[in-house]
Amino acid sequence: MYTKISLISKEKTSVQITLIVTLVLHILAGVFWAGSTFALARIGATTSADQLFRPQMGAAVVAVITGGVLWHLLHPSGFSTTEQVLGLGALAAILALVAQAALCSPTLRRLATASGNDARSQTQMALGQRIAAGFLALTVICMAAARYV
Repeated sequence: MYTKISLISKEKTSVQITLIVTLVLHILAGVFWAGSTFALARIGATTSADQLFRPQMGAAVVAVITGGVLWHLLHPSGFSTTEQVLGLGALAAILALVAQAALCSPTLRRLATASGNDARSQTQMALGQRIAAGFLALTVICMAAARYV
């Protein structure tokens, strides 16, 4: 009898640790991704964009993957209003990632081979960051509101 209780307790502790670590990684990656995107969208993504793009994309991938793990751990069945709101937020995050990758990555490659910063490239970088910022704002709103709908 005691052995069974201690095994259950160890399994529960293991799940709790997994949940905490996943949640912390999700929050840290998401805060960096959204914060740097909002800042670059605001300043026009000119000078710092090349230094932040790879860390942004790394944080985006970590945030999306850990979000999927959290979904698996916390919402294994059903698709109630809470899951629908979180699903909308997840879709918005994926669209933000796609927008940044599709608009900013080719622009940074073009700027790396070009001799100077042309206005078209700067405009495209800013557009990618601003589109992503809009999607990430929706993502944050959905995550904050999901618990209360």
